[in-house]
Amino acid sequence: MWAGVGVLLGLMVVASVLGFHVGPHGHLAAIGLGVAAGVIMVVMAATGQAAPLLWVLLGADVAISGSLGVLTWRGLRQEDEPLHEVGPRGIVGAEGVAVTDLDPEGIVRVRGENWSATSMNRPARAGDRVQVIETSGVRLGVWSEDEVVGLGDDPIDGGLANGRWHEPDDDEHKGAS
Repeated sequence: MWAGVGVLLGLMVVASVLGFHVGPHGHLAAIGLGVAAGVIMVVMAATGQAAPLLWVLLGADVAISGSLGVLTWRGLRQEDEPLHEVGPRGIVGAEGVAVTDLDPEGIVRVRGENWSATSMNRPARAGDRVQVIETSGVRLGVWSEDEVVGLGDDPIDGGLANGRWHEPDDDEHKGAS
């Protein structure tokens, strides 16, 4: 029986290590092997084959199987959650902050990384909130979310023309006076 316990415990260790490579189902197999080894050890203890080593192995088996149970539960629970796509394409829709002024180009910080960016709607000041709306290579197209008061002459669009920011000409200032 000792040989059977040793083999099961050895396979449990191998399956738990493989679980880190193949996913939570490998940990699930290790739990099964650990439970089987535990049952055999309890039977050995009940039939009078108890030795101090048996109790040490049973305690280690319970601790390892319990830990693997937690790992498996967390792994299976997170398996259904979608992973974020890495790189510029996976960042569309994310929010960030302008690190430098965007007039219209500058630097933004999104998900802890600095990116070259172009403001698509209007200039943004450093510290303004932005949202990524497109990518072009490693350059982001961002939409400034903070309101700027007093820019532009038109109270409706605040300086927007055809979806792009424009500075009023001197003629526009003179014509308005």
